[in-house]
Amino acid sequence: MSRKRRIPDGEDEALWQAVTADITPLPRRHPPLKKKLEPKVPAQAPVIRHMKPLALPPALPPRVIRPKPPLEHGQAPDVDRRTAERLRRGQMPIDMRLDLHGMTREEAHHVLSAALASAWGSGRRVILVITGKGQGILRDAVPRWLNEGERRRRILAFCHAQPKDGGSGALYVLLKRKR
Repeated sequence: MSRKRRIPDGEDEALWQAVTADITPLPRRHPPLKKKLEPKVPAQAPVIRHMKPLALPPALPPRVIRPKPPLEHGQAPDVDRRTAERLRRGQMPIDMRLDLHGMTREEAHHVLSAALASAWGSGRRVILVITGKGQGILRDAVPRWLNEGERRRRILAFCHAQPKDGGSGALYVLLKRKR
């Protein structure tokens, strides 16, 4: 059963005032907040004779998505130490191999972009990109390409491969998980 709350009438209020009249409040550290029930209303509203146009606040600059800083060989800022070390040592299972030997720079760039997008879309994590040691044209260009645009947002780390997988002529690339 629930009790109905009674609304006090005038007699109850008078009785309560008589009971609490000789009570002194305990000392407080801060003075109690006083609530004002009636809003202040100015006696007379000011007369505005000439009104200046309101100045609009300055427009906010468009939200800029800052690109992530470029990765260098062996850097892994978004990866825990153990995973980064396993990648550097070649102890992570390779999910895909991509051989860019004998391709022109344009062909290799296109193939790398398509392969990384495909690998990320299918949930692969570690890719071995073989550039070859040769004159170093692709070996120097591939790290730059990995740091460009959408590819950089999908890559956690990359580093030179172990000698068994190609040494300085190949890279291990660790991709983010697809969410």
